[in-house]
Amino acid sequence: MATQQAEATLPERKNESKKGDKKEKAPQKQKQQAKMAASTDTKGITVKKDDDLAEWYQQMLSKGQFISYYDISGCYILEPASYAIWEEIKSWFDKQIKTLGVRNCYYPVFISKKNLEIEKEHIEGFAAEVAWVTQGGRTKLEEPIAVRPTSETAMYKDFHDKIQSHRDLPLKRNQWNNVVRWEFRNPMPFIRSREFLWQEGHTAHLTEEEAGKEVLQILDFYAAVFEYLLAVPVVKGRKTVNEQFPGAHYTTTIEGFIPSTGRGIQAATSHCLGQHFSKMYDITVEDPAPKKDGEVAKRLYVWQNSWGLTTRSIGVMMLIHGDDKGAVIPPRVADAQVIIIPVGITAKTTEEGKKELYDKIGKIHAALQEAGVRAETDLRDNYSPGWKFSDWELRGVPLRIEFGPKDAEKGVVSTARRDNNEKGTIPIEELATGVPKLLEQIQNDMFDRAKKEYDSHRKMVTDWEQIVPVLNGKNVVLIPHCLDGDCADAVKDETAKKGQAANAVEDAKAPSMGAKGTLISRNVKTELTDVDQSALHSVRAAGVGCRHQVYSSLVWTRCAEVGAVWQKLLNPVKMASRQRRDQCDSQFLLLQLLSFYGAYKHQRFPLTTYLHSGRRRFVFFKIYSFICTVHAHVL
Repeated sequence: MATQQAEATLPERKNESKKGDKKEKAPQKQKQQAKMAASTDTKGITVKKDDDLAEWYQQMLSKGQFISYYDISGCYILEPASYAIWEEIKSWFDKQIKTLGVRNCYYPVFISKKNLEIEKEHIEGFAAEVAWVTQGGRTKLEEPIAVRPTSETAMYKDFHDKIQSHRDLPLKRNQWNNVVRWEFRNPMPFIRSREFLWQEGHTAHLTEEEAGKEVLQILDFYAAVFEYLLAVPVVKGRKTVNEQFPGAHYTTTIEGFIPSTGRGIQAATSHCLGQHFSKMYDITVEDPAPKKDGEVAKRLYVWQNSWGLTTRSIGVMMLIHGDDKGAVIPPRVADAQVIIIPVGITAKTTEEGKKELYDKIGKIHAALQEAGVRAETDLRDNYSPGWKFSDWELRGVPLRIEFGPKDAEKGVVSTARRDNNEKGTIPIEELATGVPKLLEQIQNDMFDRAKKEYDSHRKMVTDWEQIVPVLNGKNVVLIPHCLDGDCADAVKDETAKKGQAANAVEDAKAPSMGAKGTLISRNVKTELTDVDQSALHSVRAAGVGCRHQVYSSLVWTRCAEVGAVWQKLLNPVKMASRQRRDQCDSQFLLLQLLSFYGAYKHQRFPLTTYLHSGRRRFVFFKIYSFICTVHAHVL
C-alpha cells in the first residue's frame, strides 16, 4: 500500500567557468562539516532541517529517543515515546471502527506459497518485497513459506469457510499486527522500513453499495487520524488506475505534503476490492431476493473491502512539524503533554528551600494528572535548567512548565509552548482548566499552520509549459486530466524530460524525475462552464496529446466529480443488465457526454438529466471538475 520515495537528482548542466565551480563547492563543504560535527556531538541536532533533511530526520528520531537502531538493516526499535503515539492512534481508531461493527482478530504471520499465489495480479504487486522462510531449524522446508506482506490471501480462504449465507454478511474483521516487506531501497524510519506495524481491515458485503459506503467512511476516519490527532492536513481522493492497490476495484486515499521537499506522501488507503477476490476464493451466498415458484436461487459473489493505516503516519507527522530544535509533537498524541522543570535553584538555596519547592512541584504534577493531563517532572540535579529545556524541546513535548521560588511567591507557573516558543503564566489555582485549554490551542494552531502551508503549495495549472516550473517550486499541481493510464505515464515522462533540460532552473532539492498522479481530488469543484480550452492545445503542442482525440478537449480540461458516489465517477451509467454495462464502450459514453455539454451550453438544459439511445438508458450526474492531483514525487 505504501508508495516509495525517489532519489532527487540534479539536472544536467552546461560547462561553467572555474569561478562558478568554486561557488558551487561552498554548500557541499558546509554539509560535510555539519556531518563531521554530528559524529562527535552527543546531544542536540547538528544540522538544519532545510540544509539536510535526511540527516536532520535521523538525528531527530535517534537523539529525541523515538527510535534506536537494530542490527538488521531497515528494522528499528520503537522507543516508548514513539510507541505511545501509535497507541494513541490505535486507541482512537479502534473505537471508531467498532461503531461500524468491526471486530478485532489475529491471523498467522505465515502464508503458504500455494495460497499466496492464487491471485497472480495481487502477488505481482508485492513479489519483489515478499520475504520467504526456506529453512526451519536445520531442516530445509519442502516448500518456502511467505512472511505476510499483507493478509488478503491469508484471510480470504477463511472467509470462504465462514460465509455460507447472506445472513453471515456483512463480515467485518480487523487486525493490529506487523508485516514484512523486504525493501531494497534506502530505508527511512517509519517512512520506509522492512517491518512495520499497521492495522488492516477486511470486510465482506452483499452489495457494491454497502461496500462503497464503508470505503468512504473508513477514509473519513483515516483523515481524522491525521487532522484531528496528528494535526496533519490531508487531501482525500481516489487513486488513478495506475496507482491503485493490486487487484483492487478502486482505491481511495488520503495524501499529505512534505513542504521541505515539495513532495506528496501517501498517508493511508481504503480499497474496494470488488468481487475480484471473492471469485478467486469462491466466496458466494444465495441471492436473498424473492423468487418465483420453481425458480432456483442464483449464487452471488460478495463485495469486499480492505483498508490499512501504518506507523508511517508517525514519520509523516515528524517531517511536517519538526524544526531545527527537534520534534514537535501534537498534544493529543504526545506521550508527555507537559514537562515540569524546577528553576531558580542556586548554590545559596538551602535543602529545606529545595524540598519545599519540590513538594509544590509534586502538587502541581498531581493536579495536572487529576485533570487528565499527561505530565512529567524533571528533577535531575546533574543538569542545568537550560540543558533540560533543550532536551525536552528535542523530544517535542508540547508544553514546558517552569516553577521556581519567584513563581511560588506570585502563585503562578511559567509556561513555554514548544510549537512557537510563546511564553506565558497560569495561576496555580487555574491549572486544571488553563493547561488543557492551552494544549487544545497548541493542537489547533499546529494544524492551522500546516494547513495554511499545504494550501499555499497547491497550484492549479492549465498551461503545460508552466507545470515543471511550478513543480520545481516545491508545489503540488492540480491539472486537467483524462485519467487514461498511458496519458498519465506520458505526463510523467515528459515532465522528467523537461526537468532535465539544460536550461531548466531548478531547486537542488526539488523533484526531478517526473510528475506522478496520486489522487483524483474530492475537494476541488469548478463548474464545467469555466473550461479553459487552451489547456488541451498546450498539452498537444508539447507532444503529450491524449489518445482520446475526439473528446479530449473536454476530458483533459475538466472531468466530472460526483462527491460521494465514487463508484459512478468513471462509469456514470446505469443499465438494466450489469453484463451490458460492463461491455459499454467508454468512448461512446464520453462522446455522448461531450455532445450533452454542448447542448447544455447553448440551450441551458439542467445538468442532471436522462439521455436515451435505443434501448440503452444513460444517467448523467451533475458535472463538477474532476481534477487529478499530481505530486512531483511521492515518498
